[in-house]
Amino acid sequence: MGHQLSAVDIAMACLGTPFKHQARVPGRGLDCAGLYIHVMRELGLDCVDAQGYPRNPYDGQLEAQMDAQPSLERIAVADAQAGDWLCMRIKSAPQHLALHAGFIDGAPYIIHASEEHGGVVHHRLDSLWRARVMRAYRVNV
Repeated sequence: MGHQLSAVDIAMACLGTPFKHQARVPGRGLDCAGLYIHVMRELGLDCVDAQGYPRNPYDGQLEAQMDAQPSLERIAVADAQAGDWLCMRIKSAPQHLALHAGFIDGAPYIIHASEEHGGVVHHRLDSLWRARVMRAYRVNV
């Protein structure tokens, strides 16, 4: 990629941004979809920004939105690597997005805007978080 920024670089620059439902402004407020939209726009990739979604998407809403993204294709979760998007369940249905941030000492890491953590964070994809991953998507352009 040369010196072009990667999805992981762009997302890492958002660390510490407070969690704010439906927000789209790095440094001021982002939710998980806002982080996705910001990263895709910074990469110059087509993305569809859904508005007015509930705090906890249901009935496959998030999955349908991800499947409809023009620059993504669904991949096997086991194949996910740095720069791929992970669609996660917190309670039951897929309702959360995280960016696979690569591996540190063999362990996978994610970056996401987490209400639970209060903002954009980077941490290990431990067994609890790994069990939440339901789908994976890769940029296909």
